Amino acid sequence: MKSICLAAALVLAAPACAFADEISDSIEAALGAYRDGDIAGAKEELDYASQLLGQIKAESMSGFLPEPRDGWTRELDAPESTAVFGGGVMAGASYHSEGGDDVTIELMADNAMVASMGAMFGSTAMMASMGRVTRVGGEKFVVADGEITGFVGGRVLVKLSGSAADEDKMAYLELIDLDALAKF
Repeated sequence: MKSICLAAALVLAAPACAFADEISDSIEAALGAYRDGDIAGAKEELDYASQLLGQIKAESMSGFLPEPRDGWTRELDAPESTAVFGGGVMAGASYHSEGGDDVTIELMADNAMVASMGAMFGSTAMMASMGRVTRVGGEKFVVADGEITGFVGGRVLVKLSGSAADEDKMAYLELIDLDALAKF
């Protein structure tokens, strides 16, 4: 039994270990290139390692997306570490009810576009000019035009949209561990 558990743990850990080996290999190659005076090669290797680390971080962000509520299904989007919108990580999911309604959750962190929104979401007065302000888990969100949008921990944009009623979107928002997401 112990060997079966050990084998299962090794199989589950293999993708993370493969990434870790590839990351450390790339960093070592960058150091070697730097020592050899190949600055362009060193930078390319470090950029590659950085991209792999971003992929790991994006995959971990998907863990904040809640399981579907009773009577709903969930489709996870592929997590991204991207240069689009100024870099950072993104994760999302679409939820579909048996009645045909849908909710889409988008999480975006650590990029220039999200950072530029910080001042807007840091001011309750500014948020109120965009729609109704509500608080969930100690964080402020704007409810307007069928969307719920907030800025968690000063760096993670959380957006819920879709055809479902605001109450359904709010129920999904309440399922997200906002305290943990703020520390992501």
